[in-house]
Amino acid sequence: MPTPHIEAEKEKIAKDVIMPGDPLRAKFIAKNFLEDVECINQVRNILAYTGTYKGKKVTVFASGMGMGSMGIYSYELFHYYDVDRIIRIGSAGSYDLDIPILDIVLAKRSYTDSNYAMVESGYSGNYMDASKSLNEKIISTAERLGKKIHLEDIYTTDVFYPSKEPEIIKKYALKTVEMESFVLFHHAFLHHKEAACILTISNHFVTGEETSSEMREKGFTDMVILALESCL
Repeated sequence: MPTPHIEAEKEKIAKDVIMPGDPLRAKFIAKNFLEDVECINQVRNILAYTGTYKGKKVTVFASGMGMGSMGIYSYELFHYYDVDRIIRIGSAGSYDLDIPILDIVLAKRSYTDSNYAMVESGYSGNYMDASKSLNEKIISTAERLGKKIHLEDIYTTDVFYPSKEPEIIKKYALKTVEMESFVLFHHAFLHHKEAACILTISNHFVTGEETSSEMREKGFTDMVILALESCL
């Protein structure tokens, strides 16, 4: 049954969901990588598409930006649509010279200083683990494809422009930052589902480098292929 945020009928959404933040990236993935594609959501311009990748039914569903938006869509997909697994794909900033621009990071665990989970479920911890079995599948897929990835603990923040570097980064020696994965992992935990997060470094806080649109297209394509192949 449709929700206030998703208009699709339950059978229109696959058990495996690839979740970029940007709705236009969801559209790009569907157009360039899936066959027999159908647009199954346009509510609030959060675009979603279901099709097949090498014969496997897959849904590509945008999450929007930040934990609030990710929280709505990951909750509804797990809770109302009975999705089995979600792989977030997105961009991240790097604090470490050993993780340069366009490298791919697989989140092992997400730390946060947000109180999102406390408000939602009473969970008082400051980290959530990605699904171990799904991460193992992604790692083995990366090896098969010959793609280098970094398995790292990451930082999920509520604030894109903080006034100073958060203490949690230093406390846990975190090397990358993004804005969605903690909530995705939290909802997977609550619903006994699987979730993973694959990130491409789009900007570097040490070197000051930022990716151009051309660089992002190539680098993000590698991440997209890794996520899709991991669904097979």
